[in-house]
Amino acid sequence: MTIYALVSEHSPVRLWGLSSTRRLQRQLEEIGKESAGDLSHIHWLENADNAPFRGQVLLLNGYFLFEKRTLRGVLEQPNSVLQYTGNTVAAAFIDMDYLNEVLTHMHDHSQHLPEDLQVVQTKDMEAFDENLRRSTVPLLEPVNATRKHELENRLYGNAYRGITDLVTKFVWPKPAKQLVRLCANLSISPNMVTSFGLLLVLAACYLFLNGYYGWGLLAGWIMTFLDTVDGKLARVTIQSSKFGHLFDHAIDLFHPPFWYIFWGMSLINFQLVLGQGLEQMYTIIITAYVVGRVVEGVFPFLGKCSIFTWRPFDAWFRLVTARRNPCLILLSLSLLIARPEWGFVAVTFWSALTTVILLVRLFQALMARLARGPLISWLSETNVATGPNAYSYSIFGATRGAYGRQ
Repeated sequence: MTIYALVSEHSPVRLWGLSSTRRLQRQLEEIGKESAGDLSHIHWLENADNAPFRGQVLLLNGYFLFEKRTLRGVLEQPNSVLQYTGNTVAAAFIDMDYLNEVLTHMHDHSQHLPEDLQVVQTKDMEAFDENLRRSTVPLLEPVNATRKHELENRLYGNAYRGITDLVTKFVWPKPAKQLVRLCANLSISPNMVTSFGLLLVLAACYLFLNGYYGWGLLAGWIMTFLDTVDGKLARVTIQSSKFGHLFDHAIDLFHPPFWYIFWGMSLINFQLVLGQGLEQMYTIIITAYVVGRVVEGVFPFLGKCSIFTWRPFDAWFRLVTARRNPCLILLSLSLLIARPEWGFVAVTFWSALTTVILLVRLFQALMARLARGPLISWLSETNVATGPNAYSYSIFGATRGAYGRQ
């Protein structure tokens, strides 16, 4: 059956540079690209007068702010209305026969909804978001001018991963928000930010190889900062694309071991460490990095979670796992004490150790899968906010620093 979309009200408030109608259009376009069947072909109606007699309609109140999870939650329940508070209906996914009655109710709450429509609320929807490794109720908020900055902060915070490395989680949120705002105001696209990040990746490679460690670290840290900015910019302005996702993740996937190896290649008179020379350490770095990434890729086949969202230990471990930012910390500390070779050794053995831990966790997960069935994330468990993992949830359920008022 054909699905139509109709915005019943149009808020004048623009959030991150987007009108409510344009935001909803982009959100549904992304849902369509990510979905199959009817959801991949949602047709827009300009007004109710143009509505056909047959089909289903997604009716949206433009004075509310939604996220894609909220819209998906509505689209999963035909002939339902999404209620905010009291009698206020924010959205409905209904057969065309109900359109006029629900529209009338949206404008006049004294009018009753058809009794055979199901009423749903966001608290009834899935809170765990595996893509962003966090657990929050899907977004639904009324939009007005006085709440503009509050809602922009909410959108930015909701775009942030709950489980990530310690720099991205605790250092970057506030400064990245300022640059995201600037980029949104100047119509700078996420892919433009990613492209500049790629230039910095190449610059850092050259600088590390030639022993310009300070300048190389500066380029590297700016690149990691921009790697936070481009993703958040894409999410708050609804500009994610398959190309952008592939472009960004391909850069993230391939460059880190080259940075470490080029750093090592610049070292002069390197002494053996535990019997390991430079070439052996290059092998350790590459092997550890590849095996770690393979473990991360295989883990989701055991259930509905990633290796870092399975149990609280894994979330804490993700803060310091030998990925790019924690390794840059080790290199930066070694430069501060004028012993760059120590940073290279630290990155090498920390990479090996964390990969061993990941392999152990994969084995433990496999045993749990065989014993108890598909794995689920601790973030999706009932009463996670008040249960034995409440403290970990307070840290990893969302990135609180990303929601601050600015």
